[in-house]
Amino acid sequence: SAQSTNAAPDGCPTPAGEVDMRLAGAALLRALGKVHTNRNNSLYPQAQRTQARPMGHPCCPYPEPRARKYKCGLPQPCPEEHLAFRMVSGAANVIGPKICLEDRIGELIEARAFDMWAGDVNDLLKFIRPLHEGTLVFVASYDDPATKMNEETRKLFSDLGSKNVKDLAFRDSWVFVGAKGVQNKSPFEQHVKNSKHTNKYEGWPEALEMEGCIPRRTTAS
Repeated sequence: SAQSTNAAPDGCPTPAGEVDMRLAGAALLRALGKVHTNRNNSLYPQAQRTQARPMGHPCCPYPEPRARKYKCGLPQPCPEEHLAFRMVSGAANVIGPKICLEDRIGELIEARAFDMWAGDVNDLLKFIRPLHEGTLVFVASYDDPATKMNEETRKLFSDLGSKNVKDLAFRDSWVFVGAKGVQNKSPFEQHVKNSKHTNKYEGWPEALEMEGCIPRRTTAS
C-alpha cells in the first residue's frame, strides 16, 4: 500500500511529541503581511533570500539550533520594511513541517493543515479561493502534498506564483511562499522529487529548509 506509516526513517528513533500533524499532506500558513509589488505587480523584485538546503543526519533532519540573535534564527538581520521568514518541510512522515514569520507564528489570518492523501481537497480549495489581494501564503509539505490535488488546486497555487506545483507528485518535498494577485513566479520555492534512486529516507526525499527576507508591499508612485 502507498499509504503512509508512522515509522521513523530507517535506522532512526521515532521522535516524541512531533507527530501531531502526521495526517497533514500540506501545511499552509496564511499570513497577515503584504507583499512588495511594483507597477507591473511583479513579486519580490528586490527580495533577499537564501537557497534551500538539505537537512542534516537522517535521525536529526533539522539543522542544529542557531543562536537566536535575529528573527527566525536568520544569520543576519533583514533590512527595514522586510519580513523575516524560515520554513522547513516535514521529514518523511515522522517530523512535521515548521514555519516561522517575524520570529513567531503569529498575526495570522489563519493557519491550517490539509490531508492530501486521504482527505478532501475541497477543504484546501475553500481555504485558498477567498484570499485577498496581497495576502502572503506559506506552504510546507509533510509526507504527501499532491495525491488529492486536482487541476483547480494546481492552478490556484500557480496563480499565487508557484512554478513547481504543476509537477508536484506523490511524497515530493515542497516549500513555497507566494501571494495573491501577482503575475510573476515567486523566487521563494524549492521542490525535491520523490525518487527511489535519490531519496534520503526510505520512500521519501530529503526535507527542505528555506529562509530569507520579503519586502513589505509599497505603494507605487
